[in-house]
Amino acid sequence: MPVIIDGTNGITQAGEFNSDSSFGFKNRIINGAMVIDQRNAGASVTQTTSEGYSLDRFLGYGNITSKFTMQQSSTAPAGFVNSVVITSSAATVVGSSDQYYFAQKIEGYNTADLGWGTANAKTVTLSFWARASVIGTYSVFLLNDGSAYSYVANYTISVANTFEYKTITIVAPTVGTWLTTNGLCIYLGWDLGSGSTLNQTAGSWQAANKRATSGSTQLVATSGATLYLTGIQLEVGSTATSFDYRPIGTELLLCQRYFFKNSIDSGNGTYMIGVVVSSTAVNRCYNRFPATMRSAPTASFSGSPRLWDGTVDPTVTSISNNASQTWGSGINIEATGGGLTTGRACLVIDGSSASSFSFSAEL
Repeated sequence: MPVIIDGTNGITQAGEFNSDSSFGFKNRIINGAMVIDQRNAGASVTQTTSEGYSLDRFLGYGNITSKFTMQQSSTAPAGFVNSVVITSSAATVVGSSDQYYFAQKIEGYNTADLGWGTANAKTVTLSFWARASVIGTYSVFLLNDGSAYSYVANYTISVANTFEYKTITIVAPTVGTWLTTNGLCIYLGWDLGSGSTLNQTAGSWQAANKRATSGSTQLVATSGATLYLTGIQLEVGSTATSFDYRPIGTELLLCQRYFFKNSIDSGNGTYMIGVVVSSTAVNRCYNRFPATMRSAPTASFSGSPRLWDGTVDPTVTSISNNASQTWGSGINIEATGGGLTTGRACLVIDGSSASSFSFSAEL
């Protein structure tokens, strides 16, 4: 079968071999096409003063809360189905030490071959599609774990509200500490507004925590301004190649190494089973994860799941980890109302409203 590579939109036609790529994990970005959104199912997420996730593997942060939102969008360039849209919520004055950004943290196991921090460090190229309502020069940045080393590069939006394909070649760092295990190796971010103390010259590594160049466009400075991103790829070499569009099942499993949401749309579906240890508690409710997680995860729940021992169905009020492992997690559950019979097996079921149990092993 002949190879057809579309140089306009940077993708290879479905089902055909891409001669520009090597076999394996060419793209070190997970969910770069913005198709997986386990947490929010397309709902908008408001930025806070803690790093909060929107679409899988992508997070947002700002010094002052509620300055921008993040949401999966169906507005995308040819060859893509989704993007993320970042929308400024106010005309924010960015202080000298303030920072607002959208980012992905990349695990050391996925970048160990780059050899960063050594004499054999490999150059990489970042490529992505961007569409912004405000034209100008924008910044992207890379950091190591601890933000001791940083690299800032610029890209230009030439036409408002039009997708443009961007490529940036990043010189390999031969110094600094870059983890090669399950910790954070590369912190890749899109600057949305950084203060003067976080500015540096583009195109070189600095032994400092920097996020943007002086005078770069600050999205959060314009109320209602939008930035769409998709097709994000980070790969070895000094030339951008076609987007590594992996099968949806593969992309989902890659995301589930860091976050898994066990949810039921409605009705009385069963999440897990445990053993009643008191009138209000069930222990060792095990979940087997679809993918081995990066580390033993932290469990949480939403909505109003219930317990069912065959007689009563009290509502869950709290949970705690018990024997959490990378392959599965046992949780202990407390409920309100009482009446459970000690020693019985007990189902954890959905309540009247859609509920879920989530497990996070994010970097």
